Amino acid sequence: MKIYTTPMCQEAVRLAGVLEYTVKQENDFKGADLAIVLSETKTQVPAIKIKLNTFEQIYESIDIISNTLKTEKLDMGEWGDSVHVSREMETMDERKKIKVKVYSNFITDIVADMGFSLVKEKPEFLVFPDYLKDDGNKDILREIKIMGDRAVEIPSHKNASLNPLERAQMRYNILESRLCTKP
Repeated sequence: MKIYTTPMCQEAVRLAGVLEYTVKQENDFKGADLAIVLSETKTQVPAIKIKLNTFEQIYESIDIISNTLKTEKLDMGEWGDSVHVSREMETMDERKKIKVKVYSNFITDIVADMGFSLVKEKPEFLVFPDYLKDDGNKDILREIKIMGDRAVEIPSHKNASLNPLERAQMRYNILESRLCTKP
């Protein structure tokens, strides 16, 4: 079976125990029997579409790939047993009180997973992907400036590790350190 994947999905494919696959830089999967891609990726070939934003999504995606292809998952070492997000009721109740406006679907998944309240108006914090600073949208740039140190920039895929577990850990740490320290 000819399996193609992208650099962003490569580590999940590897951890799922897939031994033979080709990493394609472009979304050209012509000739593949199967593509393993991010959920928003359009393909013309059969595909396993995965999400790699939250730890739960990463683990579920590895399971989906492994179960679909009947492979044996690799030992994830320190990542396999650790709890990455505090889910204690007291912590989650405190986080619900913090109002966060988010620009980006991938960040929305993480902020929601951490238990913060997602709002569109009157946020205490604004969380945005780094690429928005380059987009030139004056309204968003003005909003970021107004929020000052309450605007939290999160590295996008192009500025983060290709390893989804390392990428998620970095993003969760940024959010934990910035959103959980209300002045």
